[in-house]
Amino acid sequence: MIKQRTWVLTLLAVLLLAAPACATEARDFFKVGVVTSISGELATGGNVTKRGYDLWAKAVNAQGGIAINGKQYPVQLFYADAQSQPSQGASAAERLITQEKVDFILGPYSSGVTMAAAPVVEKYKVPMITGSAESPLIWLNKFKYTFGTIPPVSFTGATPITTLSALPDPPKTAVILGSNDTFSKATAEAFKAAAEQAGIKVIKYNIVPAGQDLTPLMSAVRGLRPDLVAFGGHDEELIKLVKSLQQINYTPKALLMHYGVTEPAFIEALGNNSNQVYGASVWTPTAKTSGELLWADAPSYAAAAEKAYQVPPDYTQAGSSAAGLAYQAALQEIGATPPLSESERVALVQALEELDVETFYGRINFANEGEYYHANVGLTPLTIQIQNKQVLVVGPHKEMESAPQYPMLSWKAR
Repeated sequence: MIKQRTWVLTLLAVLLLAAPACATEARDFFKVGVVTSISGELATGGNVTKRGYDLWAKAVNAQGGIAINGKQYPVQLFYADAQSQPSQGASAAERLITQEKVDFILGPYSSGVTMAAAPVVEKYKVPMITGSAESPLIWLNKFKYTFGTIPPVSFTGATPITTLSALPDPPKTAVILGSNDTFSKATAEAFKAAAEQAGIKVIKYNIVPAGQDLTPLMSAVRGLRPDLVAFGGHDEELIKLVKSLQQINYTPKALLMHYGVTEPAFIEALGNNSNQVYGASVWTPTAKTSGELLWADAPSYAAAAEKAYQVPPDYTQAGSSAAGLAYQAALQEIGATPPLSESERVALVQALEELDVETFYGRINFANEGEYYHANVGLTPLTIQIQNKQVLVVGPHKEMESAPQYPMLSWKAR
């Protein structure tokens, strides 16, 4: 009896130990991990990505799920808050992979968090697509399992400078600044390189501590009287910069920023003082696009987004929804069903590398070599300007919705 009991207990122990390895959970839905900054200093942008990811999941599930070989597979999002910190983002990615057993990941808002999470998904061979991060450093590292639907700022940043340099009496001098984080530094570097190539004299270039009071800095800039002030930073910093310029009553001929200008919170916070600010983008709600997955074109997506969230979508929200579409198209191509095995995740990466699809967001086509490795290079960079509190395309010429307004009106004349 004792021997028999010992044998039974031993068999049960063996079965329990073997269970996680050989009895993969049976489910008929995709587990999708999401790492983004729901709290912390980057929460505004992080929640923009969240809106984009949520809208894709809601839309695809409203159709019954992702159609694969005649059957529908819903998606379920599992969120992990990066808290605006790279280390927390890396831990969040590992937790989603090892504990939640997600099939793939929709990635962080910021470049710094993306850089931290990328080695983790590489380790576990789980694909990740970020709908937001734009630092060139991500793609220069050539992470096999990391993709991005928004091109790096080195791909898009030159476009506004090109638009400005083509104006009558264009800017001749510039001050270019950037906050001390991965994305913002890359933005400032892109602006500087483009300005120098366009023959605009950069009279001051500096990387400054993130989150500092910008009023003293702008006071020093006023003493230099540059035609162009260009700043690389995140949404809340851009708002503070405009308020600082207004406070010291200095209006350059042109004010150029990047991410945050197209975010509805920028116009809401600044009102008329948001007008005539330039930025770079790859998508607007009026973009001339067409697609077969979920939304027919940019206006259709914009209408769905406004209905869901009561605010107009910007290119980061759209890029985040497009990340879901990229997975959707790639999964349909390989016919993989949940839960994904390691070999299916490898096949999913290959399918993403070969993906070339037109969507409401534009063309999704990830580069497979060079400095933009696994970034989406299928989009046309745009120059945008806020006019009458609306985001309008002012360059390149063939995409133009309105002529650029230049020079800027003084703050007191608004």
